[in-house]
Amino acid sequence: MTGKSDSYVAEIEAAVVGIRRSQRRRTLARLSERRGEAVGQHAGLPDAVYELLDVIEAAEANGDALTVTDAAAILDVDQPRSSRLAGQALRAGLLRREADQLDGRRSLLALTTDGRAVLARIRDFRRAVIAEVTEEWTEEERAAFACLLNRFVRDFATRTRS
Repeated sequence: MTGKSDSYVAEIEAAVVGIRRSQRRRTLARLSERRGEAVGQHAGLPDAVYELLDVIEAAEANGDALTVTDAAAILDVDQPRSSRLAGQALRAGLLRREADQLDGRRSLLALTTDGRAVLARIRDFRRAVIAEVTEEWTEEERAAFACLLNRFVRDFATRTRS
């Protein structure tokens, strides 16, 4: 890489860092609170519970089911932390435990109807904000960005997978 290519790579890296910082600062959660649309606020649960729900939903979409230990690995937290998050979601009625039909010693986590509804509200809010941010973009710009961002995320995951 030289010249312009280096410059583009630096711009991409800066954008990735900006997104990461925004997530750490809970930018979308704070925006929803400021707008009075606290879509993710369910019984005062921490944001990490909603991250757990996202992980479980993604697994279910792929036809998989997760244990607390599986979720810990995906969330990059220790097993006790994952267990606490699952416990909070279970008590709030957002998750339920199911017996693993292949291994009776394992307990699988599954979304409840309420859990799915909460995730749908969060997703709708995120999409509304993205629509606002890109409202002055052309359809071609939105399409190109969606394609390239998805490609970047997929290729990044492939390259960094351990």
